[in-house]
Amino acid sequence: MTGRTPVSFTADDYRARMERAARAATDAGFAGLLVAPGPDLVWLTGYTPTAVTERLTLLVLVPGHDPVLVVPTLEAPDAAQAPGAPALTLRDWTDGKDPYAVTAALLDGSAGFAISDNTWAMHLLGLQRTLPGTSYASLTDALPMLRAVKDAAELELMAAAGAAADATFEEIRDVPFAGRRESEVAADLSRLLRAHGHEQVDFTIVASGPNGANPHHEVGDRVIDRGDMVVLDFGGLRDGYGSDTSRTVHVGEPTDEERRVHDIVREAQEAGFRAVRPGVACQEVDRAARAVIADAGYGTYFIHRTGHGIGVTTHEPPYMIEGEEQPLVPGMCFSVEPGIYLPGRFGVRIEDIVTVTEDGGRRLNDTTREMVIVD
Repeated sequence: MTGRTPVSFTADDYRARMERAARAATDAGFAGLLVAPGPDLVWLTGYTPTAVTERLTLLVLVPGHDPVLVVPTLEAPDAAQAPGAPALTLRDWTDGKDPYAVTAALLDGSAGFAISDNTWAMHLLGLQRTLPGTSYASLTDALPMLRAVKDAAELELMAAAGAAADATFEEIRDVPFAGRRESEVAADLSRLLRAHGHEQVDFTIVASGPNGANPHHEVGDRVIDRGDMVVLDFGGLRDGYGSDTSRTVHVGEPTDEERRVHDIVREAQEAGFRAVRPGVACQEVDRAARAVIADAGYGTYFIHRTGHGIGVTTHEPPYMIEGEEQPLVPGMCFSVEPGIYLPGRFGVRIEDIVTVTEDGGRRLNDTTREMVIVD
């Protein structure tokens, strides 16, 4: 992650996020929340260290106390410039001193804490060694919905990222496909995402012909041929918020079977979208999309969940999958992306990012879901 932070977020916004996170930790039965460099730290403070190293940087959120960012002295000037810095206290430490002792002074030595998933093992072990009476739970397990509900400013950024991905698709459908390698089309996708404002490209899947039956196909040197179905799945971060969309195109005229499979996936995607409304369990979105594919006789070829949350990362909770009973809440953003994958032959996936509204859902991707013919 680049650390590029939209100017629309103020110190007050970050202060409110940190206060909300601390309350959420308490409500979940923890004494506080510890956050290492990564997407959670960016979301809470707007700060990304220039380089993540063995030197400890850790945000400490304990209810009833001011937020504290423990930071190496040589990085303190940069941390002080973060947009959320006015809402917290910097506690710096110099080389040769014990950063875990500095952090321990801020914690209850006999309590449990939630800690961000990407905390280095050496740092977690250092805290446990210094405070053997403490216990820790990963943030995803402890507070999975912490970033799930977006505010109005975040939704604007999500919509802008979705529009940029849509503009990318509108342009990529006009480039040559036949006779070019998957890697060449993927490079076009990356270039177009950046041209439309993405500072970070996370993935550009171009899965042609039989490669389309692998949902996470690694782009290779296969030459795309006339008659190929091609799954395009691409996205990244624009102004710190994610895009992710999939469309399946065909090089030249498709067969009747290819059209039929594409139509089934399109109907499944529509069914998943129609299931979105406040209070509905996440699993109901999966069930709605999956039922269409199963009823058409292709149930065994839909081999992944229907969707995942998205925000400051392109994959995050909540997940649209059987067994996930988390109710949908206005402001949540997630993908609806059913697919059919026929081994050795072809695959089809259609994906939009959807946000929950007060009375239903709104798509953040609006390009056609009909079969697109490319050259």
